[in-house]
Amino acid sequence: MKPGFGIEEEFLLVDLYSRQVVAEPGTAAIELCREVFGAHFAQEMFKSQIELASPVFSELEHARNFLRSKRHHLAASLAQQGLGICAAGSHPLGGWQLQQCAEDDHYHHLFDDYQQVARRSLVCGLHIHVGVGPGYDRIRLINQVLPWLPLLLVLSTSSPFWEGRDTGYRSYRRVLCTEWPRMGLPQPLHDWDDYQRYLNLLQRTGSVRARSDCWWAIRPSSRYPTIELRIADGCPQLEDALCIAGMFRKMIAQIQELNASNTEDAQQMQWITQENLWRAMRYGSGGTFIEPTTQSLVSAQDWLLQLQEQFALSPRYLDHALRIVTHGTSADRQLATYHRARALGLAHGTALHYVVDELLEQTAAG
Repeated sequence: MKPGFGIEEEFLLVDLYSRQVVAEPGTAAIELCREVFGAHFAQEMFKSQIELASPVFSELEHARNFLRSKRHHLAASLAQQGLGICAAGSHPLGGWQLQQCAEDDHYHHLFDDYQQVARRSLVCGLHIHVGVGPGYDRIRLINQVLPWLPLLLVLSTSSPFWEGRDTGYRSYRRVLCTEWPRMGLPQPLHDWDDYQRYLNLLQRTGSVRARSDCWWAIRPSSRYPTIELRIADGCPQLEDALCIAGMFRKMIAQIQELNASNTEDAQQMQWITQENLWRAMRYGSGGTFIEPTTQSLVSAQDWLLQLQEQFALSPRYLDHALRIVTHGTSADRQLATYHRARALGLAHGTALHYVVDELLEQTAAG
């Protein structure tokens, strides 16, 4: 069984001269984005942030062609207005203080409810939906893939800089996510009925405006019969995003085929996954992780090989994932570009401009 899947990519609009995220892109720029993306365009939280929400794909090659074409076309069109698009988890120069909330009631509610937490969330994620057949309990499926989520984050890490500073984290975006309620790992729920009781409690007590206001790192979609992966940073290099999408799809498909149940201690698994998540945020591909079954320490490379052993990943996905952890993630590349520029005697700000230029190039190239 090869379930259908969809990919949502978030982008920031960047001034090609200043390299800053534009505070007010203007109507013409947004209309151009809408024209290029068509029915797949969505305005995100900030006026400077847009989303490409793909159609449902059956093959990864279809996703590659669609996303590459949209990225390239939009970047080329916006360049005529002096703008570019950046898909990284965070923009190296930051500038959240200048950003404006998008003209949408939903986002105005978020800004009212969450205040500075919302205003600081100038970050971009990669969201992947994978279809789930009728009769499958999506919470039980999520419980099966949950221990592997930190490894998928490692592959996507692309937010080492925040407000012009090296944060020491490979995914500072996920650090910012922890400021929000219900945006970390899912609650330890047993099944779909548990999940419904949880949502009912939130609604009954006025904790959420809508049942979709659970933004966990992985969740059942409230709109589609899918499981939505939300843990990943935005990927400047499209092939990294496609690798993660292919791996996640394979994992969900195989669990449905085997219809297996997780027999591990749920609380202990939650502890280990939470610790591995922190290690993924902090160290990325350079970290060591707690292997959930043996509780021994493993490298990202060895953990990937264990994932391959359990889910029989396509060599295409495994080879690309191994290249990422061996040669560096986007976060590693950004830091290397910055330090190379500094070693040449360039000023801090100029070195960051080099990083931004590289991200714009990679995003546009698809």
